[in-house]
Amino acid sequence: MMKTRKWFHTALAALVLLCLAGVWQRGQAQEKAPAGRTLKVKLNYSGPGTVDEKHKIFVFLFDSPDFIQREDAKPIANGSGTAKDATVTFSDLAISPVYLIAVYDPSGAYEGMSKPPSGSSLAIYGKTPGVPAPIAIEAGKASPVDVPFDDSLKMP
Repeated sequence: MMKTRKWFHTALAALVLLCLAGVWQRGQAQEKAPAGRTLKVKLNYSGPGTVDEKHKIFVFLFDSPDFIQREDAKPIANGSGTAKDATVTFSDLAISPVYLIAVYDPSGAYEGMSKPPSGSSLAIYGKTPGVPAPIAIEAGKASPVDVPFDDSLKMP
């Protein structure tokens, strides 16, 4: 009788643990984070400058169009391309919309960490030149944008 009771308690404890594990796993599945946002930026630089490993096109994303007026604005993401027609991909973006600027320094001196040097070519994503437009990115999807630019807009 004692062995039966011990076996019964062990089996009951194992059953309770299995049930709790099943509830915990269901809770984990429900708490799964939403899929990140992906932005694929297709650069189309048509200027005469050389774009390569030493002369990169830098792409910066911001969470507000105010980056144009604010010198202290910090990008939420950045990347670079080493060809005139490079695609720069930003994965797991937490917000939407974003605002984009691309910078090309033909001297190759710009490292992408400081203010772009005077004379650098700029591309601001938007329909009106010099005015940033929002880029909406759906969660769990890759959103492509084309960024054509030349040397017509420059850093003062």
